[in-house]
Amino acid sequence: MWWPLLPIERWRRTSGNAPELVVALVEEAQHGQLIVAMTEAAAGGGARRGMRLTDARALNPGLVAVAADAAGDAALVARLARWAGRWSPLVEVDGADGVRLEVTGVAHLFGGEAALAAEVEARFEAMGLTTRVAVAGTAGAAWALARYSTRPSPQGEREDLSGLPVAALRLSPEANHTLYRLGLKTVGALAGVPRRSLARRFREADNPLDALDRALGRKPEPLTALAVAPPPRATLRLAEPVDDPAVMAGALARLAGPLAKELAARRLGARRIALTAWRVDGEVGEVEAETSLPTRDAAHLVRLLAERVGAIDPGFGIDAFALTATWCEPLAAGQDALIGEPARELELARLVDRLTVRLGAERVRRPQARASHLPERASGWRGAVEGEGLDCRAPAGLAMTVRPQRLLDRPEAIGVVYATPEGVPRRFTWRRGVHDIARVEGPERIAPEWWRQPGGTRLRDYYRVEDAAGRRFWIFREGVIGDGRGGAPEWYVHGVFG
Repeated sequence: MWWPLLPIERWRRTSGNAPELVVALVEEAQHGQLIVAMTEAAAGGGARRGMRLTDARALNPGLVAVAADAAGDAALVARLARWAGRWSPLVEVDGADGVRLEVTGVAHLFGGEAALAAEVEARFEAMGLTTRVAVAGTAGAAWALARYSTRPSPQGEREDLSGLPVAALRLSPEANHTLYRLGLKTVGALAGVPRRSLARRFREADNPLDALDRALGRKPEPLTALAVAPPPRATLRLAEPVDDPAVMAGALARLAGPLAKELAARRLGARRIALTAWRVDGEVGEVEAETSLPTRDAAHLVRLLAERVGAIDPGFGIDAFALTATWCEPLAAGQDALIGEPARELELARLVDRLTVRLGAERVRRPQARASHLPERASGWRGAVEGEGLDCRAPAGLAMTVRPQRLLDRPEAIGVVYATPEGVPRRFTWRRGVHDIARVEGPERIAPEWWRQPGGTRLRDYYRVEDAAGRRFWIFREGVIGDGRGGAPEWYVHGVFG
């Protein structure tokens, strides 16, 4: 997999700028700043990768230079490589803008090599990354085909490589220049030269024959898998099998301390923990629990799993246990309070965790703000331990005005008296009660969500009103006169202020 436009696509995604801007990403070099990536508009103005910034500005004085972030690009490639583990257990970062996978024996799980390549391209395209994918018998051939091939040849992989330039063999610029001077411009031309006469012209470390042999599979080129840290885990082996639930609970308590220490050493907090028990007859039992906030409190972890230990069938006895944090999040060291008492947020999270373990995740929920302008759709419910923390604020970028403390499940129709058809309400009738309006504020207009609602949906004008008795309501008029979407406007009450 190769992402030829990764630096500029990442910059565009993080900065929110459009591709129409004439921008080039530059880095410091020995003789000035060099361009490492550019937008489509900058490329149309003559900017090229590897060109000096001064030369590019001579062609296009309006070119804007932005410092490249090589460290950020490398971190993104590393994250993408870990994410690509969904297709293969053997993944390797390939330079600054690529990843190599070993798909031998796993391609059939995705419908074959062609279907796998198509899925890879579609997945990364959904992320906004231009991706070129090639599948070959060797890592060198795949690298060359991904970067230099336009379409596969029906004759096979060897014919695909023969027409590629010698730069596809990943040689140094000096070696490429020497081969071009000798007239060897393609891989096929290089393969037809006697090996003995060519070997004397190149150093051992930059021999094109070795690169050719690796691409054709004559020499091995193994992949080195990413170093993935195992999840935090504590194990306990028993001298004799046990089947007493009290002893099993004691094993859990003995494991929680070492697991908490490992979490602290790695500055992590557990969001999901699993207790695994190995029986002497070869069977494995497991129970798990989730937390609403990252934690490494050993007592809290024991409390969460203590009630579920009894669900493990000991059979003829259990001789080994393991407590694993299968889902972790960063958790730096911090002091909860000056007097040593836990913070209220932490106490609430612990209470939610205990209720979830006892009642079930589907029965313990919390409110969740949603990105919608309509009040009845602006909030919902989700599991208490899902997502990140207990933040119930509105999504970023969604400005919320004053809303009533009590919102009705559905708006209720009311009869309204007003001075003019487009004026503010003066009196309304709701639930057999007449309310004379003493104060009114509004309107706040909320347009229909055209991407969700049918075209004939009418807009709403909301008012905050207070009657003569001091009771405050949130009412709205649906539609305006002459909007062409129905008859006379209708009025509803949608909420009550405290």
